[in-house]
Amino acid sequence: MIITRTPFRVSFMGGGSDFRDFYNKNGYGAVVSAAIDRYMYIVIHPYFHDKIRIKYSKTEDVERLADINHPLVRECLKKVEVEKGIEIASFADVPAGTGLGSSSAFTVGLLHALYVYKGKSVSKEKLAQEACEIEIDILGEPIGKQDQYASAYGNINYFKFKKDETVEVCPIPVKQEVEDKLKRDFCLYYTGRMRQARDILIEQKNNIADRDKFVVLRKMLGLTQELKEIFQKEEIDRIGSFLHRGWLYKKELAEGISNSGVDEFYNKSLQYGAVGGKLLGAGGGGFLLLYSLDHASLKKKLGCKTLPFNIDKEGTKILFNG
Repeated sequence: MIITRTPFRVSFMGGGSDFRDFYNKNGYGAVVSAAIDRYMYIVIHPYFHDKIRIKYSKTEDVERLADINHPLVRECLKKVEVEKGIEIASFADVPAGTGLGSSSAFTVGLLHALYVYKGKSVSKEKLAQEACEIEIDILGEPIGKQDQYASAYGNINYFKFKKDETVEVCPIPVKQEVEDKLKRDFCLYYTGRMRQARDILIEQKNNIADRDKFVVLRKMLGLTQELKEIFQKEEIDRIGSFLHRGWLYKKELAEGISNSGVDEFYNKSLQYGAVGGKLLGAGGGGFLLLYSLDHASLKKKLGCKTLPFNIDKEGTKILFNG
């Protein structure tokens, strides 16, 4: 049995500039993000029958790779050249559709487990790169490259996405006291809305061709370098208002990114003491990342489900191999 654990992520700034349409035109894109201690778990076990059994929200029991309905599982098995005699199950700390990069965490974690199953040791770079290839190039998902790299590498990073398709990974190390402050002053607030990201992402991707939207993305890209420096200078109290600026920009990229319910929730959080924040993921629902010096009061006033978090420092890892 093999068990992998792969972190979800929170994206602070730059989402959208990791789309190929943008960084090919602009020359590069960049994101500041952090892997968090909320995880996707993948379990692989030899299957007694000479077939493939997959357990997620559904159960599949098939004879051939081509018969698998789950596209990520099918393509990961093809990539690692595993054809039969395997059972795969997945478990997650947080449901899909909440803006934490769950599909990419699934892909990275499954690739990791399959390579170990085949007796191969692979780098985090290879796992991230192949996850991007499967999701973007093979399956044609309208997404960028940040989630795969965040899940593979762990920690807080500045990722630079280059026109030649390489990715520069720049870790942003922080002292323990800074990490403690991040844990204390940041929290995820569930809006009560799960969403299908695909339509929003398609609109955002198509809008990159629009000059005004492209200019907004370039402004967001400029903020990533500033945010990187804020982390390096340990000026954590500036991040809340900084995220607020980024969120205002992000809402201009596509109509579906926000809605009246999300706007009302976010505005209430500001009235109740949050300094700033942003909606995670494609938009439309999921988790708000909020910065506040008094989360106890904010949680009580908003009355919603919350998710505190720490920074994950390991990225995807093998929990068990035996």
